[in-house]
Amino acid sequence: MNWRNVIGSILIAILTSTQAFAEPAPPPKTVTGDNSRPAVDLELVIAVDISYSMKPDDLAAQREGYAKAIVSEEFLRAVRAGPAGKIALTYFEWSSTSDQKIIVPWRQIDGPGTAEAVATEITKAPVRRGSRTSISSAIKFAASLFEQNPYSGPRRIIDISGDGPNSNGDPVTSARDTALQQGIVIAGLPVMTNATPADPADFQNIDHIDWYYEDCVIGGPGSFVVPITDRENFKAAIRTKLALEVAGRTPDQSPTPSVDKQPRVLCTIGEKLWQQRWNANSPAMSKPATNSPSSKEDALLDKKIKGICRGC
Repeated sequence: MNWRNVIGSILIAILTSTQAFAEPAPPPKTVTGDNSRPAVDLELVIAVDISYSMKPDDLAAQREGYAKAIVSEEFLRAVRAGPAGKIALTYFEWSSTSDQKIIVPWRQIDGPGTAEAVATEITKAPVRRGSRTSISSAIKFAASLFEQNPYSGPRRIIDISGDGPNSNGDPVTSARDTALQQGIVIAGLPVMTNATPADPADFQNIDHIDWYYEDCVIGGPGSFVVPITDRENFKAAIRTKLALEVAGRTPDQSPTPSVDKQPRVLCTIGEKLWQQRWNANSPAMSKPATNSPSSKEDALLDKKIKGICRGC
């Protein structure tokens, strides 16, 4: 799939058609309105990966991409098209199980002025980095933020970005499934600019992080991923994805999340790679018996790694 062409066609449709956002996805039935809080069309949590596997150029492009997307005409047109004409948004950065930092608390966006204020908050925050990658903890933290939201909307979405698999904390599928049970939709922005790393020490990089996000991370009605395959389309991809989420639409060529199907990528691949890396460097670790179940599992993992992981 040529995502650059897909993104371009979506942007043209957004700018030229007043019907581009006429049929939003139905809201999850478990989410109800709260008359005690101001109404919005969407409650959106943006969860941004800042782990050390993200290159500095990508971190900068990611931060700028979100800031520019929020003030873009595509995004604001999607906001205005909703019944209330406003959304609530919060933005945080994450890495390990204990590292989640809110950059922009819940804010209402209802036009260029409020959008510009949020974009300014994003760009002025100091750029930082963190160790490890806990997508599961990021999802759990994001889900908890909805309970603190002073606004109420019929849809709740977690927009999560990242360039590597979960390697820290609870299994990612457990966190995903818990969020889905709460009526939350999870959409993904897999960053694939380092799909062929020059540094072999980057042992947790996997070729198909987009498959991993599709099969192990996202879920819920209307969920989708928009992969970022090069830095040139970083900003356009973020802009397109946020506009689609606000409008309740998905890319025409977006695959259906395969929650009920066998994942194409092992959903515990990050944990396995981390364990394999450090066990291999530990002289105290003894090798399992040749015919033991664990050795068979390791042999299967080795085959998977050769097919999807570079620098392992």
